[in-house]
Amino acid sequence: MTDAAYLLIHPEEGREFLLEPGEEFGTDLGVLEVPEDVAAGDTVETHLDETFEVRELRGPNLFDHLERTGAPMMPRDVGLVMGHTGASGGDRVLDAGTGTGILSAYLGRAGADVTSYEIDEEFAEVARSNMETAGVADHVDVRAGDLVEELDDLIAGKSFDVLTLDTGDAPEVVARADELLIPGGYLAVYSPFIEGTREAVEAAREAGLEGIETLETISREMDFSERGSRPSTAGVGHTGYLVFARAP
Repeated sequence: MTDAAYLLIHPEEGREFLLEPGEEFGTDLGVLEVPEDVAAGDTVETHLDETFEVRELRGPNLFDHLERTGAPMMPRDVGLVMGHTGASGGDRVLDAGTGTGILSAYLGRAGADVTSYEIDEEFAEVARSNMETAGVADHVDVRAGDLVEELDDLIAGKSFDVLTLDTGDAPEVVARADELLIPGGYLAVYSPFIEGTREAVEAAREAGLEGIETLETISREMDFSERGSRPSTAGVGHTGYLVFARAP
Protein backbone atom coordinates (compact mmCIF):
# COMPACT_ATOMS: atom_id res chain seq x y z
CA MET A 1 0.00 0.00 0.00
CA THR A 2 1.00 3.62 -0.42
CA ASP A 3 1.61 5.75 2.66
CA ALA A 4 -1.62 6.52 4.49
CA ALA A 5 -2.51 9.43 6.69
CA TYR A 6 -2.33 9.10 10.48
CA LEU A 7 -4.90 9.62 13.20
CA LEU A 8 -3.85 12.15 15.85
CA ILE A 9 -5.75 11.75 19.11
CA HIS A 10 -5.81 13.96 22.20
CA PRO A 11 -6.04 11.39 25.04
CA GLU A 12 -7.77 13.76 27.48
CA GLU A 13 -10.04 15.81 25.23
CA GLY A 14 -10.95 12.86 23.02
CA ARG A 15 -10.37 15.02 19.95
CA GLU A 16 -8.96 13.37 16.83
CA PHE A 17 -7.79 14.54 13.43
CA LEU A 18 -6.78 12.71 10.27
CA LEU A 19 -3.55 14.29 9.01
CA GLU A 20 -0.81 13.45 6.54
CA PRO A 21 2.96 13.64 7.16
CA GLY A 22 4.17 17.22 6.72
CA GLU A 23 0.68 18.69 7.13
CA GLU A 24 -0.05 21.73 9.29
CA PHE A 25 -3.50 22.09 10.83
CA GLY A 26 -4.96 24.72 13.15
CA THR A 27 -7.24 23.71 16.01
CA ASP A 28 -8.61 25.37 19.15
CA LEU A 29 -5.97 23.35 21.02
CA GLY A 30 -3.21 24.94 18.97
CA VAL A 31 -1.51 24.42 15.62
CA LEU A 32 -0.48 20.86 14.77
CA GLU A 33 2.63 20.47 12.63
CA VAL A 34 3.03 16.83 11.62
CA PRO A 35 6.66 15.84 10.91
CA GLU A 36 7.48 14.32 7.52
CA ASP A 37 8.93 11.25 9.28
CA VAL A 38 6.02 10.78 11.68
CA ALA A 39 5.20 7.20 12.69
CA ALA A 40 2.57 5.43 14.75
CA GLY A 41 3.41 5.64 18.44
CA ASP A 42 4.90 9.12 18.20
CA THR A 43 3.48 12.16 19.95
CA VAL A 44 3.00 15.58 18.38
CA GLU A 45 2.61 18.80 20.38
CA THR A 46 0.73 21.90 19.31
CA HIS A 47 2.23 25.37 19.79
CA LEU A 48 0.10 25.52 22.96
CA ASP A 49 1.86 22.40 24.31
CA GLU A 50 -1.17 20.16 23.88
CA THR A 51 -0.01 16.60 23.17
CA PHE A 52 -1.56 14.31 20.55
CA GLU A 53 -0.86 10.60 20.12
CA VAL A 54 -0.17 9.31 16.59
CA ARG A 55 -1.96 6.13 15.58
CA GLU A 56 -2.18 3.97 12.48
CA LEU A 57 -5.29 4.52 10.40
CA ARG A 58 -7.83 1.71 10.77
CA GLY A 59 -10.87 0.86 8.65
CA PRO A 60 -13.48 2.45 10.94
CA ASN A 61 -11.47 5.69 10.92
CA LEU A 62 -12.07 5.88 7.17
CA PHE A 63 -15.82 6.02 7.71
CA ASP A 64 -15.43 8.79 10.28
CA HIS A 65 -12.87 10.97 8.50
CA LEU A 66 -12.80 10.55 4.71
CA GLU A 67 -14.33 13.39 2.71
CA ARG A 68 -17.92 12.52 1.89
CA THR A 69 -19.85 13.03 -1.32
CA GLY A 70 -23.02 11.37 -0.05
CA ALA A 71 -24.09 8.70 2.40
CA PRO A 72 -21.19 6.20 2.57
CA MET A 73 -21.71 2.48 3.06
CA MET A 74 -21.85 1.66 6.76
CA PRO A 75 -19.04 -0.49 8.23
CA ARG A 76 -21.53 -3.23 9.11
CA ASP A 77 -22.59 -3.45 5.44
CA VAL A 78 -18.96 -3.47 4.36
CA GLY A 79 -18.37 -6.33 6.77
CA LEU A 80 -21.18 -8.36 5.24
CA VAL A 81 -19.84 -7.75 1.72
CA MET A 82 -16.34 -8.79 2.78
CA GLY A 83 -17.58 -11.80 4.72
CA HIS A 84 -20.01 -13.14 2.12
CA THR A 85 -17.74 -12.67 -0.90
CA GLY A 86 -14.47 -13.57 0.81
CA ALA A 87 -12.76 -10.71 -1.06
CA SER A 88 -9.07 -10.72 -0.16
CA GLY A 89 -5.54 -10.22 -1.40
CA GLY A 90 -5.00 -10.92 -5.07
CA ASP A 91 -8.70 -10.76 -6.00
CA ARG A 92 -9.81 -8.59 -8.91
CA VAL A 93 -12.90 -6.64 -7.88
CA LEU A 94 -15.20 -4.68 -10.19
CA ASP A 95 -17.21 -2.05 -8.31
CA ALA A 96 -19.81 0.53 -9.33
CA GLY A 97 -21.09 3.46 -7.32
CA THR A 98 -17.81 4.48 -5.70
CA GLY A 99 -19.23 7.46 -3.82
CA THR A 100 -17.01 8.32 -0.88
CA GLY A 101 -15.08 5.10 -1.52
CA ILE A 102 -15.51 3.37 1.85
CA LEU A 103 -16.05 -0.10 0.35
CA SER A 104 -13.24 0.34 -2.18
CA ALA A 105 -10.86 1.45 0.58
CA TYR A 106 -11.67 -1.59 2.73
CA LEU A 107 -11.20 -3.90 -0.25
CA GLY A 108 -7.91 -2.24 -1.14
CA ARG A 109 -6.65 -2.51 2.43
CA ALA A 110 -7.46 -6.23 2.28
CA GLY A 111 -5.14 -6.47 -0.73
CA ALA A 112 -7.73 -6.73 -3.50
CA ASP A 113 -7.21 -4.88 -6.78
CA VAL A 114 -10.32 -2.77 -7.34
CA THR A 115 -11.63 -1.10 -10.48
CA SER A 116 -14.40 1.24 -9.34
CA TYR A 117 -16.77 3.33 -11.45
CA GLU A 118 -18.29 6.61 -10.31
CA ILE A 119 -20.59 8.40 -12.74
CA ASP A 120 -19.98 11.87 -11.25
CA GLU A 121 -16.55 13.24 -12.20
CA GLU A 122 -16.34 15.48 -9.11
CA PHE A 123 -17.25 12.59 -6.82
CA ALA A 124 -14.66 10.42 -8.57
CA GLU A 125 -11.97 13.01 -7.92
CA VAL A 126 -12.86 13.13 -4.22
CA ALA A 127 -12.78 9.32 -4.09
CA ARG A 128 -9.30 9.28 -5.65
CA SER A 129 -8.10 11.69 -2.98
CA ASN A 130 -9.70 9.49 -0.33
CA MET A 131 -7.85 6.46 -1.68
CA GLU A 132 -4.59 8.39 -1.28
CA THR A 133 -5.53 9.22 2.31
CA ALA A 134 -6.42 5.59 2.99
CA GLY A 135 -3.10 4.43 1.52
CA VAL A 136 -4.67 2.26 -1.19
CA ALA A 137 -4.22 4.35 -4.35
CA ASP A 138 -2.02 1.60 -5.80
CA HIS A 139 -4.83 -0.96 -5.30
CA VAL A 140 -7.91 1.08 -6.24
CA ASP A 141 -8.46 2.55 -9.72
CA VAL A 142 -11.36 5.03 -9.54
CA ARG A 143 -12.76 5.72 -13.00
CA ALA A 144 -15.27 8.43 -13.87
CA GLY A 145 -17.92 6.87 -16.08
CA ASP A 146 -20.96 4.64 -16.39
CA LEU A 147 -20.18 0.97 -15.82
CA VAL A 148 -23.13 -0.10 -17.98
CA GLU A 149 -21.54 1.64 -20.97
CA GLU A 150 -18.20 -0.09 -20.32
CA LEU A 151 -19.50 -3.63 -19.92
CA ASP A 152 -18.53 -4.93 -23.38
CA ASP A 153 -14.92 -3.79 -22.99
CA LEU A 154 -14.67 -5.21 -19.48
CA ILE A 155 -16.17 -8.53 -20.51
CA ALA A 156 -13.65 -8.78 -23.35
CA GLY A 157 -10.84 -8.43 -20.81
CA LYS A 158 -9.97 -10.66 -17.89
CA SER A 159 -12.78 -11.85 -15.64
CA PHE A 160 -13.30 -10.61 -12.10
CA ASP A 161 -13.41 -12.55 -8.83
CA VAL A 162 -15.95 -10.23 -7.19
CA LEU A 163 -18.56 -7.78 -8.48
CA THR A 164 -19.95 -5.17 -6.05
CA LEU A 165 -22.73 -2.76 -7.00
CA ASP A 166 -24.28 0.23 -5.23
CA THR A 167 -26.12 1.94 -8.10
CA GLY A 168 -29.67 2.40 -9.30
CA ASP A 169 -28.91 0.56 -12.57
CA ALA A 170 -27.42 -2.46 -10.79
CA PRO A 171 -29.94 -4.89 -12.36
CA GLU A 172 -28.53 -4.10 -15.82
CA VAL A 173 -25.07 -5.12 -14.65
CA VAL A 174 -26.37 -8.16 -12.74
CA ALA A 175 -27.92 -9.40 -15.97
CA ARG A 176 -24.39 -9.84 -17.35
CA ALA A 177 -22.67 -10.86 -14.12
CA ASP A 178 -21.94 -14.36 -15.39
CA GLU A 179 -19.93 -12.79 -18.22
CA LEU A 180 -17.98 -10.53 -15.85
CA LEU A 181 -17.20 -13.06 -13.13
CA ILE A 182 -14.97 -16.09 -13.10
CA PRO A 183 -16.74 -19.40 -12.44
CA GLY A 184 -17.69 -19.31 -8.77
CA GLY A 185 -17.09 -15.56 -8.55
CA TYR A 186 -19.27 -13.58 -6.18
CA LEU A 187 -21.80 -10.81 -6.68
CA ALA A 188 -22.87 -8.33 -3.97
CA VAL A 189 -25.55 -5.70 -4.58
CA TYR A 190 -26.40 -3.01 -2.02
CA SER A 191 -29.62 -1.02 -2.17
CA PRO A 192 -31.39 1.15 0.42
CA PHE A 193 -34.74 0.31 -1.18
CA ILE A 194 -36.63 -2.96 -1.47
CA GLU A 195 -37.80 -2.22 -5.05
CA GLY A 196 -34.24 -2.08 -6.40
CA THR A 197 -33.36 -5.14 -4.37
CA ARG A 198 -36.17 -7.18 -5.91
CA GLU A 199 -35.10 -6.12 -9.41
CA ALA A 200 -31.54 -7.23 -8.66
CA VAL A 201 -32.77 -10.62 -7.44
CA GLU A 202 -34.91 -11.12 -10.54
CA ALA A 203 -31.97 -10.18 -12.78
CA ALA A 204 -29.74 -12.64 -10.92
CA ARG A 205 -32.28 -15.42 -11.41
CA GLU A 206 -32.63 -14.69 -15.13
CA ALA A 207 -28.84 -14.66 -15.47
CA GLY A 208 -28.66 -18.15 -13.96
CA LEU A 209 -26.64 -17.13 -10.91
CA GLU A 210 -26.47 -19.54 -8.01
CA GLY A 211 -26.97 -19.29 -4.24
CA ILE A 212 -29.00 -16.10 -4.41
CA GLU A 213 -29.49 -14.68 -0.92
CA THR A 214 -30.99 -11.40 0.28
CA LEU A 215 -30.32 -9.86 3.67
CA GLU A 216 -31.65 -6.78 5.41
CA THR A 217 -28.97 -5.17 7.55
CA ILE A 218 -30.22 -4.14 10.97
CA SER A 219 -28.23 -3.54 14.12
CA ARG A 220 -29.17 -2.10 17.51
CA GLU A 221 -26.84 -0.50 20.01
CA MET A 222 -27.39 -1.54 23.62
CA ASP A 223 -27.71 0.89 26.56
CA PHE A 224 -26.67 -0.15 30.07
CA SER A 225 -27.64 2.04 33.02
CA GLU A 226 -28.59 1.78 36.69
CA ARG A 227 -32.23 1.51 35.65
CA GLY A 228 -31.61 -1.49 33.44
CA SER A 229 -30.44 -2.71 30.06
CA ARG A 230 -32.25 -2.19 26.77
CA PRO A 231 -31.70 -1.45 23.07
CA SER A 232 -30.93 2.19 22.40
CA THR A 233 -33.77 4.32 21.08
CA ALA A 234 -31.30 6.57 19.23
CA GLY A 235 -29.85 6.00 15.78
CA VAL A 236 -31.08 4.08 12.75
CA GLY A 237 -31.21 0.29 12.94
CA HIS A 238 -31.88 -0.33 9.24
CA THR A 239 -29.39 0.70 6.58
CA GLY A 240 -30.30 -1.30 3.50
CA TYR A 241 -30.51 -4.61 1.68
CA LEU A 242 -27.74 -6.80 0.33
CA VAL A 243 -28.12 -9.38 -2.42
CA PHE A 244 -25.45 -12.03 -2.77
CA ALA A 245 -25.08 -14.58 -5.56
CA ARG A 246 -22.44 -16.66 -7.27
CA ALA A 247 -21.54 -17.24 -10.91
CA PRO A 248 -22.04 -20.84 -12.10
